[in-house]
Amino acid sequence: MREAFQVFFHGVGIFFVLYMIGYASFLFLSVTVGTTSLYNAKRNNALKNELQRDYYMPVSILVPAHNESITIKATIDSLLALDYLLYEIVVVDDGSTDDTARVMEKAFHMARVNRPIQRRLACQEAEAVYETNAYKVPITLIRKKNGGKADALNMGINMAKYPYFLCIDADSVLQSDSLKKIVRPVLEDDRVVAVGGAVRPCNGAEIQDGKLIRYRMPQKLLACMQVLEYDRSFLASRILFDKFNGNIIVSGAFGLFKKNVVMEAGGYDVTTMGEDMELVVKLHVFCREHGMEYRIRYATDAICWTQAPEKLSDLCRQRRRWHIGLYQSMIRHQRILANPKYGMVGLVSYLYFLIYELLSPYIEVFGTVAMAAAWMMGFLNISYMFLYLGIYVMYSSILSLTAFFARVHTIDLKLTFADGIKAVGLCAAEVSCLRFILAWVRVTALGRGKRRNVWGQIERKAINFKSSSQ
Repeated sequence: MREAFQVFFHGVGIFFVLYMIGYASFLFLSVTVGTTSLYNAKRNNALKNELQRDYYMPVSILVPAHNESITIKATIDSLLALDYLLYEIVVVDDGSTDDTARVMEKAFHMARVNRPIQRRLACQEAEAVYETNAYKVPITLIRKKNGGKADALNMGINMAKYPYFLCIDADSVLQSDSLKKIVRPVLEDDRVVAVGGAVRPCNGAEIQDGKLIRYRMPQKLLACMQVLEYDRSFLASRILFDKFNGNIIVSGAFGLFKKNVVMEAGGYDVTTMGEDMELVVKLHVFCREHGMEYRIRYATDAICWTQAPEKLSDLCRQRRRWHIGLYQSMIRHQRILANPKYGMVGLVSYLYFLIYELLSPYIEVFGTVAMAAAWMMGFLNISYMFLYLGIYVMYSSILSLTAFFARVHTIDLKLTFADGIKAVGLCAAEVSCLRFILAWVRVTALGRGKRRNVWGQIERKAINFKSSSQ
């Protein structure tokens, strides 16, 4: 029996070595490609400014909201500060139980109107529509019955009058040039049906009139670790996948879409908790099955600032919701896996998300349990174990810091020496502690049921956005 256990643990060890080699290699390639792309984008940015000034396309900005009375005004203020010629703002209040609608009405001088809505995409009924033309662009507020974020977005699409729509969360703010930059891939290539932007935690950021005037690492350590995590995530797979049209997720906090293609594909799916990923995978499937030439791009320099949870309980709820959404999307579109019909999306992207996103928490928890069992049975070399873990933490930390400082440099953030030290000090904690906590959260996520029309909620704080007009 002891020999059988020895063979088992030996096999487990080989598996994890190969698993980590695969992950480390992919992460190294991704960060290398991502860092290079960021520096090239910054260098070539001046050449593209002329295109930004000369050409525009109209965009409808959709803001789904549920109980966002604390943040909604700052979000709309940031949209009014955009340096862009032609757009509209459509806010969808999805059955809020707080003062979200009242804050909108009072802050932006909105009046109730009788405006018909052609519901080409199914969604809950509208209760009231408000409009104002007192600003440089029209603002529309729709109050509707609670149906969830996907349902609210479908309502916004039905109301949108322009051929492209931009989604932004109601707890997020944009820089003044963010819309220009996320639109640029569409202006350069009319095959583009979706563009994702970069999302950064706004905890510690101070923005005035759409320009970042001050940035400090967040005071809360948990938020600091998420800053490092966000940069590694966005710099890693998304830029690399962009090279071969392989991105299967565009963040729901900041994404641009071609309206007619989305509507033909059926819009957002209200039965899933990961409506953002579900829509992008659906667009891949729809375009390929209909023989359409298409591109799904990622704009590295288009930035959206969003609130990161500062409480562990809020973060756990958020990541649990994300994992359930990931599972639902991948199960629903499992036919993509290794299917030549879907090109690199099925051969690379789906496989990566399957192994290193969906299954990774289970693999990591299993590895931890196996390591503990091997130690208790005397099969574990303690020195080798600590050496292995040390190499893993150091390697991951170096790549995380590379992503973080590359982002800091290429978007011209002014970081203090103390904040740099804080990032370096917390990097190992994020990799060795927070990652495994969230792995356990994701492992237990699928056993929890949740009504589809319930929004994910975290404790909100006022966003540090200032407007000179106020």
